[in-house]
Amino acid sequence: MTAAALRQICKWYVKRNLREHWPSRIADRLLGAQGPIHQEWSIGIATGSSPLRLRHAAGTCNPVLTRYSVSDVRALFVADPFLIRVEELWHMFFEVYNFDADRGEIAWATSRDGFSWTYQKIVLREPFHLSYPYVFEWQSRYYMIPETHQAESVRLYEAKTFPTEWVCTDILLHGHRFADSSIFMNDDRWWLFTETNPALAHDTLRLYQAPDLRGPWQEHPRSPIVQRNPHIARPAGRVVRDGGRILRFAQDCFPVYGTRVRAFEITDLTPSTYRERPASFRPLFGPSWRLWTQGGMHHIDAQRLNSHQWIAAVDGWRQVGWPIPDGWQRNRC
Repeated sequence: MTAAALRQICKWYVKRNLREHWPSRIADRLLGAQGPIHQEWSIGIATGSSPLRLRHAAGTCNPVLTRYSVSDVRALFVADPFLIRVEELWHMFFEVYNFDADRGEIAWATSRDGFSWTYQKIVLREPFHLSYPYVFEWQSRYYMIPETHQAESVRLYEAKTFPTEWVCTDILLHGHRFADSSIFMNDDRWWLFTETNPALAHDTLRLYQAPDLRGPWQEHPRSPIVQRNPHIARPAGRVVRDGGRILRFAQDCFPVYGTRVRAFEITDLTPSTYRERPASFRPLFGPSWRLWTQGGMHHIDAQRLNSHQWIAAVDGWRQVGWPIPDGWQRNRC
């Protein structure tokens, strides 16, 4: 048998198995011009003296969560982690891509110290894709704004019973395929960044404002604040305060989605004006020699751990083929 014939047989075998065992949309994506490959995302922990000086946490077995951590659905990957600390327990909410349902769902994990994590279960699913579960507390209530771009809306969920029961209470925005919406309060006013060109170029960032969490929401007069720039448009995690600075994180989606993370300092934010500048001229995170982040990184949720240290949940990806080598994460440390 010639080498060419053997390659054709292998190609046919891979295609047949992809079509039989994977959802059609994923199979079609994996069988693109470059062959059967995809991005496998995992979640890790970073620490540092500020949100701009984060490094992979020393002594932590990164990645702390992988698709193999998920026990209640067959997961293709895990990504988009957000943290919240309630009393002495850390909670993490993140996307699990359920490839039987062919869409993202929101899962929950817990940790006592922020470094060792235990997967719990899926806590939110809808008939459309969910990701980027931006969780926050306001007036002793817990809220979440997950990405719901397939529903062409920004939806506010409130915890009926934290952390496992969530109910959609409000539609904050509608009419675009909003991606990775990131909300924060400044000067007694609510602000929300969101990307509105997710299916094409990840290159348009809009800013909305409201006097109250539930609205009414209006687009800022300077919005869109980023156009035709995939390096800095799509949000990459929670907007944070570091001293007197307000920092937003952006995905650099060039040359491919999920390549690296950049940071910007918001220097002027009023109902009529907006200015920002790079907080660092170098990316905070990107492709590295680490197996689980060889392809790139695209998310940071930084939280103050104590007076001199920050902790952050991050994610990263590696390019893998089919079949995915079972168990590679289990022996990663």
